[in-house]
Amino acid sequence: MRYRIAGALAALVALGALGVAYFAQYVLLLTPCELCLWERWPYRIVVVLGLLAVLLRRGSARVLLGLAALAMIGDVLIAGLHVGVEFGWWASPLPECNGILTPGAALPMVPATPCDKPVYLIAHLPVSMALMDFCGALLFATALLVYVLKKPRKFK
Repeated sequence: MRYRIAGALAALVALGALGVAYFAQYVLLLTPCELCLWERWPYRIVVVLGLLAVLLRRGSARVLLGLAALAMIGDVLIAGLHVGVEFGWWASPLPECNGILTPGAALPMVPATPCDKPVYLIAHLPVSMALMDFCGALLFATALLVYVLKKPRKFK
């Protein structure tokens, strides 16, 4: 029964993180850059894997939660890349982030935010959303890995 709770919690945490991102975008009108949009994909994957873990048996659920942990490690890497771009440690690998437009292509409907311009969710707190995501995803991935790697208890 614990694996169902773990799957549901994983899905809820991922939905909460996506909710914050969409709230910032549509309510606070903070335009995300292309790397910000990439950072959302692992959370979507974790929602699906968490919900599937609720429906399946213990062994399958543990595998799915392990895959969810891998997805969150992927998000840690994407967010780390994004934080490095914001701090100017390296250039973004995405051409959209560098202001490069394809010749002859239509201009985007929404003006793009450069990836090296940090977006702050909380005024007067110098922690960008990419850095918040990096820290949150690292904690989330760690929690999932601890759950998956601990030895299951057998009840008598």
